[in-house]
Order: sequence, then structure tokens, then C-alpha cells
Amino acid sequence: MNEWNRNELAAFLEHDESGLLYFYTPLCGTCQVASRMLLVLEELIDVKMGKMNLNFYPDLAADLAIESVPCLLVIRNGIVVETLYAFHSVPYLLEKIKEHLT
Repeated sequence: MNEWNRNELAAFLEHDESGLLYFYTPLCGTCQVASRMLLVLEELIDVKMGKMNLNFYPDLAADLAIESVPCLLVIRNGIVVETLYAFHSVPYLLEKIKEHLT
């Protein structure tokens, strides 16, 4: 999963793309587990995914109403359709993604 910067996020949203945006912080233990789950997902499905270190984008946390990390935004046609904080399991995430992006 590629690390996105502000410009890449803006281009993704402006082009009404669909995919996943993962917010994390490097010292968060739960984020490390969530990152591994997303790496597995990346092998299982063909969905555009990006990640951003929320420490560098506190304004995005406010703009996107992100309450905590890890946070996964499911984006469809440039609009956030679901915000996930509890990742539970890879099958759970697959189901959520299929619900919105297929």
C-alpha cells in the first residue's frame, strides 16, 4: 500500500475515484496490526488503497471527522461512504469493502 501525500489524496477525491484510505500513526500498536490486515487485503482484492500518517495531517482529521486511529475510509466515487475504526478480521473487512465497492 502506497503512502499518499495531500496532492495524491486531492487528485483521488477530485477524480471521483473509489477505494480505501487508511489513516494511522507509526507508534500505534493497533495500527500495526491493522496495517498487516490491509496488506493481506491488498493481495486478495483489486482496490485502490492509500495510507496517510495522521501525525502529518491533523487538519484532515478535523475535515474528515476522524476520531481515532486506525481509521479506514471506504470511498466511493470520491465520497466517504463508511468509516471503520474496528477492523475485526480480514473476512470482516472484505465484506465491508464488497458491500460498498463491488
